[in-house]
Parts: sequence; C-alpha cells; structure tokens
Amino acid sequence: MRPSRDEVLARERRWALPVALATLAGVALGVAAFFVGAIGGESDAEVLRSVDEHSAAVTASGVMQCIAFLLLVAPLLYLFRAVQARSERVRGQLAGLVIAAPLFLAVAAILTAVATTDAASDFVAGEGKADLTAAEAREECVSERRDDAAAFRDDFGGGAGSLQRCAAMEITEARAQDVIVAAPTRGVATGFALGGRIGLAFALLYTCLWALRTGLLSRFWGSLGMAMGAAALLLLPQLTLIWFLYLGLLVAGWVPGGRPPAWAAGEAIPWPTPGERTAEELAGAEDGERRD
Repeated sequence: MRPSRDEVLARERRWALPVALATLAGVALGVAAFFVGAIGGESDAEVLRSVDEHSAAVTASGVMQCIAFLLLVAPLLYLFRAVQARSERVRGQLAGLVIAAPLFLAVAAILTAVATTDAASDFVAGEGKADLTAAEAREECVSERRDDAAAFRDDFGGGAGSLQRCAAMEITEARAQDVIVAAPTRGVATGFALGGRIGLAFALLYTCLWALRTGLLSRFWGSLGMAMGAAALLLLPQLTLIWFLYLGLLVAGWVPGGRPPAWAAGEAIPWPTPGERTAEELAGAEDGERRD
C-alpha cells in the first residue's frame, strides 16, 4: 500500500535535517580523506616507500573514506524514496542497489588501504620477485637511452655506471609491482570497488533520471547527477561528492531559491519541456497584448 501524501511529507520533513547533516559530514570526510592519504612518488617503488613511512595516514584515509561512503547511503536512499513516492513507475526493489553500492565502496576503501600498507611493508622488507633478469633490465635501459638520451642522462647521469643504475631501478620497479599485485586483499578490494562503482553509476543514473522526471531535481542538477554516475564508473567515485554536496543542501532547504515545488507538493510536478516553456511565454505575451 502506497503511503498518503501527508505521510510522505511528514517522513521527508522528519528525516530532512539528519540526512542533510549526514551528507555534509560524508562529503567533508571524503574530501579530508583525499588530503590525508595523499602520498608522493614518481614510481611504484617511491610510492611504496612513502606509504611505509606514512602508513598511519594511509590507514586513516581508508577509514575516513569508508565512513564517508557509509554516510552517503542516507541521501541516496532519501532521494530514491522521495522519487518512489511521487511515481508508481519507479521500481522499489532497486532500493537494495542504492544501499549496496556505497556499502561496497566503503568495504573497498578499507581493503585497499590494507592492501597498500601490506604491499609497502613487504617491499621495504625486501620481498617481491622481479619478472625480468639483470640482462633483460639492461636491454630495456639501452633501449631507453637510445630513444631519449637527454632524458636518460637526466635520470641516471652519464658514464659507464648509468646503465647499471637504470637496470637496478628497473628490477626494483618490477619487485614493487609484484608485491602490489600479490597483496592478499588486493583482488577482493578490486572486486568490491568495481561492484560499488557499477552499482553507484546505475543508482545515480536511475534515481536522478526519475528525480528529473518528477521535478525533484532541476534539469541541470539531474543531468549532472547522471553524468557523475557515468564518471563514477569510468573514473573515481569520489567525484560524485560535488553532486552530493548540493543534494545535502537541497534536502535541508539551504539552496538559493529553495527546493523545487515537487518537494512541498508531495507529488510529481514535471519540469516543462523547452517547447512547452516557449508556448507558455508566447501565450503570456499574447495575453499581455490583449490587455494593452
């Protein structure tokens, strides 16, 4: 049985502020996690050494990302339920996907942090096997020097020892790549991250599409939400924080101009198409001319 209009509005009013605060907290944690976990390094080996030196920061960043994704379940589900209450065509069973996608990303954040710190620790301890021999590494270095002698000289200097230094670096990089791939939780983390990105992309595309059709989101923010969903699949899901920031402010009613009319009405109020808007403007102009 579908809830009545009054029940929908009462539920949305009751949860608006908690959801908005959870959203803003999630966005803040997501942004902070990026800076806390920022690790320098031009190569895998340098990154792993830096991670080993700052393992506490990497772990903290993973925990912060995990909490951020957990908090973002609230606004995504809130918007989905609001859309569902305004259209019988919305598939309610997809609420599970809306919840599961951020949860998968939260688990992936923790597992990725664990995999990264484990790989860094193993690398610094001397573990990891290079998949190339010293002779093969030297051949690669000879090829690099032949392709760009100036860049090779900047990286490894000149003289007879340059090839040895380059070969040693190639073997070190191969060993770093080996410990990264071999980290125990790396495969599971990748699986959860992929599942979360696919789920988040679909959840944003579907929810924003119906939020746009029912008038809960403007054309700009509805379209941006769908674009962010596609970006979450192809790039980093953290890019969606921009859209979630707006959604948090919208839910609380803190956006300039207030919320779209469909929120207060408790029912769908679709936005007019460009053609309908033009027709309304022309009709208004004709009415004004008649009165004149």
